[in-house]
Amino acid sequence: MTVGAVCTRDVVIAHSEMSIVAAARLMREYHVGSLVVVNDEAGNNAPIGVVTDRDLVIEVLAVDVDSDSVTVGDVMSQPLLTVNEDESLWDVIQRMRAKGVRRTPVVNMDGALVGILSVDDLVQLLGDELSALAGVFGTEQQRETRHRARP
Repeated sequence: MTVGAVCTRDVVIAHSEMSIVAAARLMREYHVGSLVVVNDEAGNNAPIGVVTDRDLVIEVLAVDVDSDSVTVGDVMSQPLLTVNEDESLWDVIQRMRAKGVRRTPVVNMDGALVGILSVDDLVQLLGDELSALAGVFGTEQQRETRHRARP
C-alpha cells in the first residue's frame, strides 16, 4: 500500500511570514493540530516546515514570548521529513519512527504538497484492518454452521 492511498488530502497550509496568532486561528477554524508551511515558488506549494499546536505552546506560550513578535517561520519544525505519495507505507512508517515525527507532508514527483500522513491516519488504518480481521471469526462460524450437519 502506498502513502498516497492513506494520507489526508485536505491539508491546511500556512506561510512562514504568517503570525502565530493567525496560525492558531487557522487551526481552530479547521479543527486541526498542525499546519504545513509552504513556499509558493512557481505556483508549486512546496512544504518547508510544519507548525503544530504543541509548537505554539512550547515555543511561545510557555516561555512568555510576545505572540505578536513571532511568525510561523520562527517556530515551525525543521528540517522537514517529506515523503512521496508513491512510497511504500511500511517504509515511511520506519522513517517517521526513526525521525521521531508524528506527521509528514506528502508530495508528488514535482515536490508539490498533495497531502499529509499522520500517526492518526495510521491508527485509523490499523483499526480498520483489525476490525476486518476480527470479522473472520464470525464468517468462519457461519461457514461451519452451513457445512456441518448437526447430530
